Amino acid sequence: MPRVFVTRPIPESGIALLVEALGEQAVVVSPHDRMITRAELLAGVRGVDALLPILTDSIDAGVMDAAGPQLTIIANYAVGYNNIDVGEATKRGIAVTNTPGVLTETTADLTWALLMAAARRISESERYLRARRWDSWGPQLLLGVDVYDKTLGIFGMGRIGQAVARRAAGFGMRIIYTDAQRLAPETERVLSAVFVDKATLLAESDFISIHCPLLPETRHAFAAAEFRAMKKTAVLINTSRGPVVDEAALAAALKTNEIFAAGLDVYENEPEVNAALLTCETAVLIPHLGSATRATRARMAEMAAANILAWFRGESPPNCINPEVLKARTEKRV
Repeated sequence: MPRVFVTRPIPESGIALLVEALGEQAVVVSPHDRMITRAELLAGVRGVDALLPILTDSIDAGVMDAAGPQLTIIANYAVGYNNIDVGEATKRGIAVTNTPGVLTETTADLTWALLMAAARRISESERYLRARRWDSWGPQLLLGVDVYDKTLGIFGMGRIGQAVARRAAGFGMRIIYTDAQRLAPETERVLSAVFVDKATLLAESDFISIHCPLLPETRHAFAAAEFRAMKKTAVLINTSRGPVVDEAALAAALKTNEIFAAGLDVYENEPEVNAALLTCETAVLIPHLGSATRATRARMAEMAAANILAWFRGESPPNCINPEVLKARTEKRV
């Protein structure tokens, strides 16, 4: 019977699917509801056939070596998979899967929560009130910036970027976007979105929301030069991947009022956050909660489990990101 190691407790619905199909003894879940240590990870993967990591687990050649040759599938509990050395897995014939689509709307909702909170200084206002500093209504107390009738720039117009754009219609916003690939004309029409280059996005946006994958070319795509090019009243939102933004440069831009505010859900070196950024009153900072609703996290667990079970049934996992492994498997059988 195949053995599965889950690196951190996940919603029970996903574990239940694995246990029902493989048996209770075949499914081992790390008992610690925290980031697994390297030593615990290397010990836990020993002799397993499948690995179900979360996005904070670094799955590299060393982990694959520790698991041994029987490891044939890594089912990431996340949409992104920059935590996995996919090239190394592919060389070894290990299928790698993710959980796309399910968290699109949930993450778009959170993006808007950050956008509104940053625009209207909600976190700063709550700290002000809880500190009992509020003594009366004031004409210039904690003034924010308007959202309605402004320009929203979307950096990366994939599933989540498009979901964010759909929500902008209710605020009467002008939508511009940039991406490595332009949308089909019909999709642009439905979203009322206009394709522009990065320089135009920076210069014209009142709000910029980042939704690109982390690639070599997107690492620090927003740094000092980009912040200088933005409006002084602009708000930056990042719910994609932390290293897309240079946190030190963002902190400097906020402290010198180069931009108005920022809302971040992701960070360069999670769970660490740049110390200077932590002192920025106009930064809304939350701990990677993009998909954090009960329904979405449960669905992610079920998708990860479904990928593993499909593989062991000899089927193609629904969400395989290295299909060349599937092809090689089929050819080997023939």
